[in-house]
Amino acid sequence: MAARVKICGITRIEDALIAIAAGAHSLGFVFYKPSPRYVEPSVAANIISLLPPFITSTALFVDEEPVVINETLLLSKVDLLQFHGKETPEFCEQFDRPYIKALRMKPGLDLMHQAEIYSSSRAILLDAYKAGVPGGTGESFEWDRIPRSMRSSIILAGGLSADNVAQAIEQVKPYAVDVSGGVEESAGLKDANKINCFFKEVARANNN
Repeated sequence: MAARVKICGITRIEDALIAIAAGAHSLGFVFYKPSPRYVEPSVAANIISLLPPFITSTALFVDEEPVVINETLLLSKVDLLQFHGKETPEFCEQFDRPYIKALRMKPGLDLMHQAEIYSSSRAILLDAYKAGVPGGTGESFEWDRIPRSMRSSIILAGGLSADNVAQAIEQVKPYAVDVSGGVEESAGLKDANKINCFFKEVARANNN
């Protein structure tokens, strides 16, 4: 199965349209204020309203208050939630939206057990671990830590770029890959050339 692609950290409509033209299946919007890729819900709502059909919009939160999440969903009308904090399954399930749960690959993490805990999620996203940073580190992790039985269903993130995404897809064969910093000119601002190079490498790996 060909790996799908999510471009995260979208803050401008022009970046969204470039990503879609290149082949993105999903766009991510970061609603975590400490992040340099944070986007105001009203801005995200305007971008989402201009997207073509069949593109999934994803809202990223980190240990946010339910009232804020509900307000953001009402305004932005995103399709999918992505939780990057310590949210419990019960917390994630309360918003009448499908969700994916991000897990940071901390040493000793029992992935199979965590996947069982979050069995109500649409997918598990795996990201690099860096103390005190909930995501977007720009760092990768050792992909051979992922159990083979899980690989075809996970979303692989963490330090991906045109330089390593083909290797990642060929080695892991994930359901999807998620990239943010690897296709940027600066945090929150995408680079069209980097996006296109990234997709060329994805296509190369998918065709092997």
